[in-house]
Amino acid sequence: MRRSALLASLTTAAVAAVLAGAAPASAINTYNAQPAPERTEVGAMLALWDRDGDGVSETIDWYCSGTMVDRDTFLTAAHCTTDWSPGVRFYVSLAQDVQGALDAAKAAGLTPAQTAAAVGVEGTEHTSPDYPGNSADAHDIAVIEFSDGQAAELAKRWSFIPATLPAAGRLDALGSRALDAATWVVAGYGTEEAARGPGGQTHPGGGVRNKAEVGFDALNKTWVRLAMNESRGYGGACYGDSGGPNFVTLDGRRVLAATTITGDGPCYATNVAYRLDAPTARDFLDEFVDLP
Repeated sequence: MRRSALLASLTTAAVAAVLAGAAPASAINTYNAQPAPERTEVGAMLALWDRDGDGVSETIDWYCSGTMVDRDTFLTAAHCTTDWSPGVRFYVSLAQDVQGALDAAKAAGLTPAQTAAAVGVEGTEHTSPDYPGNSADAHDIAVIEFSDGQAAELAKRWSFIPATLPAAGRLDALGSRALDAATWVVAGYGTEEAARGPGGQTHPGGGVRNKAEVGFDALNKTWVRLAMNESRGYGGACYGDSGGPNFVTLDGRRVLAATTITGDGPCYATNVAYRLDAPTARDFLDEFVDLP
């Protein structure tokens, strides 16, 4: 399907034109989930990296999710930005269908570097120096920062309103009863829940921005645990949703309360998210954004 003749001349606009006929894939869990084209502050983190160790960055793909928290800061998870080969470069896309954009660029014959530039905007990662921490506080938080020029390019490609971060201790102040009554929504580009087959479990889909309502379960020092119970009308997060937002509506206002970090292996039951109103998350974010 590659068309090498287009290699030198294909532009971002041309990729968009190819995408017009692309069919979207699934993301988040298949149950109780739906596309989230209105959540334009939610994006996918892509990495351009050297997979085989030959010193050439030949692989470009989406790996995690995240959220724009101001005009030049994309919030994600530390485990998304660590343990890469030397020379890795990070990009962010706020497109609804990132997998479709990648497929179109690759089918048109773009090199990995050209694909990365066509699909996303490059930024610089900053990872919490205290990561990986421990079970009580993993410090699993990172940002991708954009220069003025990169931020201008991001705004040119996609219109978005940055997410609202919570005030210090906001979830503690509300308490479990109020948090249980509130509406929680997770969003991201991750895969579907486990599908069982002859070769074992697989996680199909991914690369398209979806959302699902989740239920409050428990709160502790740095974590909020959210239920993904299908029978209660909830969906949930899965692989590739790491770093993505968990919104809660408080007094009619959508607040980015936490970021997806982990959960049960098959993605059936639990989403465990890192609290953004906790002191350690705020200490890290304070260097990059104006906190409430």
